[in-house]
Amino acid sequence: MNYSVWQIVSAVLYIMNMGLAVYIAGTMILRKQDPVKTLSWAIVLVALPYIGIIIYLFFGQNYRKKKIYGKKGDADLRVRKSLCAKQNEYLSDNYDDIDANEWGYVKLLRQNLNVGYYPVEFNKSIDFFFTGRDALDAIYSSIEGAKRYVHLQFYIIENDRTGAKFKDLLVKKARSGVEVRIIYDGLGSYALKRKFAEELRSSGVEVLVFSPVRLLLPTFTLNYRNHRKIVVVDGKEGFIGGVNIADRYYYGTESGDWHDTHIKIVGDAVTSLQSCFLQDRYFILNKNLKRKRYFPPKLEMKEPVEMQDTIISQTIVSGPDSFWSGIMLCYLGVISQATHHIYIVSPYFTPSETILNAIKIAALGGVDVRIMLPEASDSRITHWSTMSYVQELLDAGVRIYLFGEGFNHSKVVTVDGKMAIVGSANMDMRSFEHNFEIMSLIYNEKCAMEAESQFEKDITLCKLVTNTKWKKRPVGEKVKESFGRLWSPLL
Repeated sequence: MNYSVWQIVSAVLYIMNMGLAVYIAGTMILRKQDPVKTLSWAIVLVALPYIGIIIYLFFGQNYRKKKIYGKKGDADLRVRKSLCAKQNEYLSDNYDDIDANEWGYVKLLRQNLNVGYYPVEFNKSIDFFFTGRDALDAIYSSIEGAKRYVHLQFYIIENDRTGAKFKDLLVKKARSGVEVRIIYDGLGSYALKRKFAEELRSSGVEVLVFSPVRLLLPTFTLNYRNHRKIVVVDGKEGFIGGVNIADRYYYGTESGDWHDTHIKIVGDAVTSLQSCFLQDRYFILNKNLKRKRYFPPKLEMKEPVEMQDTIISQTIVSGPDSFWSGIMLCYLGVISQATHHIYIVSPYFTPSETILNAIKIAALGGVDVRIMLPEASDSRITHWSTMSYVQELLDAGVRIYLFGEGFNHSKVVTVDGKMAIVGSANMDMRSFEHNFEIMSLIYNEKCAMEAESQFEKDITLCKLVTNTKWKKRPVGEKVKESFGRLWSPLL
């Protein structure tokens, strides 16, 4: 039997593809990774010849294990480790006295101190903003008042009306002698033209791109993006949350207003935000800034008697440079603490099995669990995957609300009216495992109640999902959800 050259080449390539697919799948198994994720990738590699390997190279490699995001020379990390060790010792030695004063959840505080060196912070004020417009106006106003420096980091910066407004302000501040530093993600801000950055640099602004997109490099990946949103002004005021610098966050979209949650912090947490910014800068430049100039006084542990009118928090930072998945473990710790209710808002919901089970266990145990999800999303597959979790959550007694008036981009969790988590991380595997994220865990009833009050207002813009109606949805929707669920470990 005669075979053409193409048939022979095709057969050889196919055999090489299958051999490489088996090798990659075997390597993942030997690394003892999540079996569901490993099985999903094995199916992709075998079922999609050639394409599967390309998808794996872009999405599947685990750089957390490879430790390519090392920070051995990061001076600030060493300072943070030392502080957390002292705070941990204090909490251990004074456990009974602190617990009696009920100013925090000591077990959760210590968990976060140990997981990722997240110091206990003592703040004067935390202000909430529940729309992109309000948050960006507050950030703009704070930058206008800067005297010494501005550190600004966003996943998305666009050269539209909103982006241009901020660019002009930063140029003005830089020319007046204020030190301005900007970090934006190479993929999130991929559409940002070079001219935008050049105008800033020509005015003396330091502009850095985190993990630039260069398709020809073997290290390019769509995972491991810097999704953080951080602003620090003069080391005194700091902002974090879900808002980026783009028109849709300020003016909304065709589908309606853009709802989001951002916070402004005055207090010790600003030091933690500064620390995170400088660590990301160190990753890009491999250079440290002189610490004394860019930090307020050193954080110290305070006695319980000093805690009146003080808002306690911890800034949770997680990413491929973290040994532990700090944000996921923080979510788990917070959910496990609940005794009365849990409110969750997330635009993308593809949780790990651990978090999903923790939510269901809480609901089955009588905790009032409510989750707000978008009725429509900007990512079809992700939305199908999100909807695939609804039925089992309903079966566990969780109440699901679909937000339909515009888009709710908030990432918020509150527990028992006592704790609130606000930041950049969605409740999905990408935020837990792949992206660089930042969240603020706030141990304060007033802040938690403010976030919960907004949740209750937003419920009026939602549709409550009932078991009866959900089971009657079209078969086509169920098929899409099953397809999306298959991809959920990879999203």
